[in-house]
Amino acid sequence: MLRAVRQEYERYDGFIRRVLVQVDEEELNRIPVDGGNSIGMLINHLNGNLQSRFTDFLTSDGEKSWRKREEEFAAVHVTRSQAMDRWNAVFHVVCNALEDLSDADLEKTVSIRGVPMPVAEALQRSVAHVSYHVGQMVLIGRMARLANWDWITIPPGGTAAYNANPNKETGFDKS
Repeated sequence: MLRAVRQEYERYDGFIRRVLVQVDEEELNRIPVDGGNSIGMLINHLNGNLQSRFTDFLTSDGEKSWRKREEEFAAVHVTRSQAMDRWNAVFHVVCNALEDLSDADLEKTVSIRGVPMPVAEALQRSVAHVSYHVGQMVLIGRMARLANWDWITIPPGGTAAYNANPNKETGFDKS
């Protein structure tokens, strides 16, 4: 299971990188609807969430007292470089925490906001949370770029080509 979790985080890392290289600074910071989030805000949120969850993963509650969740959703202006730096920093934290885990750790219990759960469940919950926000980033990016969007997964009309090479999705250039 740990291998699969690592692979999913790597896949979403690739998706985020592909979004960030496609949007310009204005698009990165555009809030598409009242009460919504920009891509930059979602990067800030994932940074705060994952830093909190994966710092001292097995030994402290996943919701750290130093986290300022409400500030993660404040309208801010970030550059592509700042967004990439924030994502790189937290992705490094996640990778290090996952590298330190063994299969035996999956049966251990961790807590998030005082709610105990098996490590396997906490990891599944985290991957789903990242997936949810990456999907939002992709949609916001697609809306901003329209015809200039470079499809991240299977483009319209591209199913047959994808089926001929179904591993394409995992081979992102992470530059």
